Amino acid sequence: MSAGSVAVVVTEEIGVPSWDLYELSIPCTVFGKPQPDLADPWYDLRLCGTGAGPEEEGDGTAGGHGLSLRTRYGLDDLIGADTVIVPSVPDPCVEEGRPLPWELIAALRRAHEAGARMVSLCTGAFALAEAGLLDGRRATAHWMHTAQLAERYPKVHVDASVLYVDDGDVLTSAGLTAGLDLCLHLVRRDLGAHVANQLARRMVVPAHRPGGQAQFIELPVPADDDEGLAPVLAWARANLDRPLTVADLARRAAMSPRTFYRRLQAATGTTPLQWLLDQRLGRARSLLESTDLPIEKVGELSGLGTANNLRHHFLRHLGVSPGDYRRAFPGARANGTGRTRTRV
Repeated sequence: MSAGSVAVVVTEEIGVPSWDLYELSIPCTVFGKPQPDLADPWYDLRLCGTGAGPEEEGDGTAGGHGLSLRTRYGLDDLIGADTVIVPSVPDPCVEEGRPLPWELIAALRRAHEAGARMVSLCTGAFALAEAGLLDGRRATAHWMHTAQLAERYPKVHVDASVLYVDDGDVLTSAGLTAGLDLCLHLVRRDLGAHVANQLARRMVVPAHRPGGQAQFIELPVPADDDEGLAPVLAWARANLDRPLTVADLARRAAMSPRTFYRRLQAATGTTPLQWLLDQRLGRARSLLESTDLPIEKVGELSGLGTANNLRHHFLRHLGVSPGDYRRAFPGARANGTGRTRTRV
């Protein structure tokens, strides 16, 4: 097992938005701080700047909170590194389709051809995709950008439900803290589970988080421009603890089941049964986040039935158990008497 060298791409040396520093700091913290009692030598970290031109100074892309970064290394120093990490790319490259520097794309291709393990965190996947390194591969990014990634790069098999994807020599992660999950996974691959677990303890983070990023994605609220359906859908949301069928909803809407099915699908883009399941899952998630009710009671109030049935649907649709979901959102909980208990 060997640590090796890690080259981290700094995609803008001038006007780096302060909020992009989080992804940049993750590999710097994991790979840049020596841990001689865990592994000696530790990783050899280098920050490689793209050398943003002076025309980008003061262009406003950083919203007045940008920083200027100067690095000892340039893109040529990506070549020969054991691992190359792209933490993120500038927002305009994602949201507006602004081209990434061709020098960066060429350097990423050369690094991969030289045998480097290629890694992206969050929107860094757009750089790997632009370089063609994700073609035909399964990959991920922050769930807010996976649809754009899939549309812009149709050869990439985008999976929006996972925290990270390990495809051997190319790895991608979801956004923000999922980048830390992937970096710890790299340490686990390189130096073993014991080292990764000890490092995670020092960073006061889980060595491994259950589930995927599906648990953090807000359920979509489909457009509903059918005023005739609005009252019955509102009634259904208020009565999710009751056993509801399509026939019940159609009867309340004064429609035949076939007509109700057709109109609901046209208005929401989904079937009545899927719509009901989405509402029940949304209610269960809300109860788990905001109350200390027992899992059995959450299943009952959301209309998902027993604790086992609730667990089945959570694992199938969110990739995590109800208990793990609740632990992922440990904010204030109502304790059943109307008072709030804050967990710290």
